[in-house]
Amino acid sequence: MNPAAPKSLDALVERWHRFRANRDAALAADHGWLTLTSLQWLPSRPAPLELVPGLWSADGVSSAGGAATLTAAAADGLVFADSGEPAVGTFTAALADEESLNWVRYGSTVVELAVRGDRYAVRTRDNASPVLAGFDGVPTFAYNPDLVVAGRFTAYEQPRQVAIGTSNPQVGGAATAVGTVEFGLAGRTHTLVAEPEKLGTLRLTFHDRTNGDTTAGWRQVVTNRPAADGTVTIDFNRAINFPSAFTDFGICPRPIEGNVVDAPVEAGEKKVR
Repeated sequence: MNPAAPKSLDALVERWHRFRANRDAALAADHGWLTLTSLQWLPSRPAPLELVPGLWSADGVSSAGGAATLTAAAADGLVFADSGEPAVGTFTAALADEESLNWVRYGSTVVELAVRGDRYAVRTRDNASPVLAGFDGVPTFAYNPDLVVAGRFTAYEQPRQVAIGTSNPQVGGAATAVGTVEFGLAGRTHTLVAEPEKLGTLRLTFHDRTNGDTTAGWRQVVTNRPAADGTVTIDFNRAINFPSAFTDFGICPRPIEGNVVDAPVEAGEKKVR
């Protein structure tokens, strides 16, 4: 046995444990994804919403110059999330599609204004959420070095906009496709369409044969930055869930059509509910 091999594996496992610790800490952050308690589309006329003080409305869609309006009284107890100043009176905010704003808060709850599918919505993020209170880390498969695979990225001449679905049937989405990644797994060759990530890395959003059994409906994994010859490393041990795996109130992108690994990828995060 090569004595360097166990040491190399130990180093990989140690890095993976650090990755998992950072991932769990990020999920458990104040007013993070595990604190979502509602998603409500804004009506056209001022009206109260569940779990949210004040009167709320939106005067049209975002792309046509529409804006959200909040009218609140002192008794509502709302303050602006960024400054802590009381939100008393009538206020408007305009966002572009896919933008979000933690606008006001009360008690342990932040009210997030968001535009999805060109419609205004609010989501409540409550640090007293039972999902956060019961969270002790995402269940995962044990680290498997065999599921760290080499791939080759082939870039498109130009990025392409591709229509996709989301976890919310009322909202469609779009993905920016920059090329394909081909790799071998379970004795077969697989090809996934890649999206751009930070610092030149690539995001692969995919289905596989474990979905709905031991894993959520789909997951994502980020590769390293492609080398000059297009080679990348895909560490499926770092496959993670989208927020919609934890809550009904996330609006998360589904994989690009055809992004299916026709094999069980028994690595990374498991199903949580």
